[in-house]
Amino acid sequence: MRSYLNQYIGGQWVESEGGKRHAVINPATESPVSEITLGSQADVDKAVAAARTAFESFSRTSREERVALIERVLEAYKNRADDMAEAISAEMGAPLSLAKTAQVGSGMGHLMAAAKALKDFEFEEEIGNSLVVHEPIGVVAMITPWNWPLNQIVSKVAPALAAGCTMILKPSEEAPGCAMIFAEVMDAAGVPAGVFNLVNGDGPGVGTALSQHKGVDMVSFTGSTRAGILVAKNAADTVKRVHQELGGKSPSLMLEGADVETAVKGTLFSVLMNSGQSCIAPARLLVPKSLEQEAASAAAAMMKATPCGNPAEEGRHIGPVVNKTQWDKIQGLIRKGMEEGATLVTGGPGRPDGVDSGYYVKPTLFSGVRNDMTIAREEIFGPVVTIIPYEDEEDAIRIANDTDYGLSAVVFGNKDAVRRVAPRLRAGMVYINGGQPNPDLPFGGYKQSGNGREHGKFGLAEFMEVKAMVGALA
Repeated sequence: MRSYLNQYIGGQWVESEGGKRHAVINPATESPVSEITLGSQADVDKAVAAARTAFESFSRTSREERVALIERVLEAYKNRADDMAEAISAEMGAPLSLAKTAQVGSGMGHLMAAAKALKDFEFEEEIGNSLVVHEPIGVVAMITPWNWPLNQIVSKVAPALAAGCTMILKPSEEAPGCAMIFAEVMDAAGVPAGVFNLVNGDGPGVGTALSQHKGVDMVSFTGSTRAGILVAKNAADTVKRVHQELGGKSPSLMLEGADVETAVKGTLFSVLMNSGQSCIAPARLLVPKSLEQEAASAAAAMMKATPCGNPAEEGRHIGPVVNKTQWDKIQGLIRKGMEEGATLVTGGPGRPDGVDSGYYVKPTLFSGVRNDMTIAREEIFGPVVTIIPYEDEEDAIRIANDTDYGLSAVVFGNKDAVRRVAPRLRAGMVYINGGQPNPDLPFGGYKQSGNGREHGKFGLAEFMEVKAMVGALA
């Protein structure tokens, strides 16, 4: 079992002051795979103090210095790619092939995107005889989830470095190993002491302490909407900026005239990848009523052909979900769908046949789903897809927007139909005919899916304050 018992504060690995040990469970074996120390208020205070001290000099570094620093981080990151992939696979259950490519690869993409955005960013603008400037916001607390751990860490750290901010990272206690290796990457790259700090902990402990801390200027949070609301409430008394990327219940609209097989495969691939544990997973597949049976048949075939397997092995299988709490929640929602009258096409409650341990979920498909059913309203965060029939295009748009969330949407159809429908969807991102996430494009949602944007120049701007220097050019 790997031990990551120290915190990274002020450029050094230090013992926790008053923290407690926490075992990290491998979801495939249900046995401990690593251990960390859940930090304390004292650890948070030390990290914030280190970040505030470092901000005085780091905030004044040049564009060229920060570009060079990010490029050094990228090279050090590549050197530890396999180590980080293995940690992700063992701690949160992503198959090793996925961990190496998408999970670790996404971090590389964000580092490159941040360097590119920094090179091109306009820090100053002349308006009349005055000057408007962008300046780093200050000390940033970063609270990240377990489902795409490196993706969410680097999509915050990279633009914060580019902006000239200093930071304290609290990774998820469910999958902290890759974050600890990432801290080693930052150290190896020569990130100045105090610019990047890491304090392990849970939400009620370290997460709350960071959100409430007077020395923190901004909280960047990714996680559930429920937890995001708590972060915002905890941050309110200090009136700090709160940047949130929260839950989703994304629709996938198969419009009239779309190729059924293409739409079904594109939708299901996005849900099944990472065992459904993606905030943008388009788990509501909306299809014309006349094509529901054809779509259900194609989807069932793909679901049945998707094996569950050991995440430590290479392959195209899916792994377990992250922990027992998530497994129990998903099982309850599957049963709720059956109780409320949805048609179970394939999958269902329980582990896959022949599997006796591990938090594996059968790839599950429901048809005949109404949008008022629980499985159509709540974020399941598992390999579960609901097929919802619609009457016409207006009905499809109404159903797609009838959700508390608005993170993303997917549309399959011809060019004219897509141009009509995509602008009317209340979502921060619309993926058209199989379009994939791009680290240069803004990432974030409407409604209860959060506020602010990540990635590229849009993410860089989130870590800035805007100052007007009136009459500076007179």
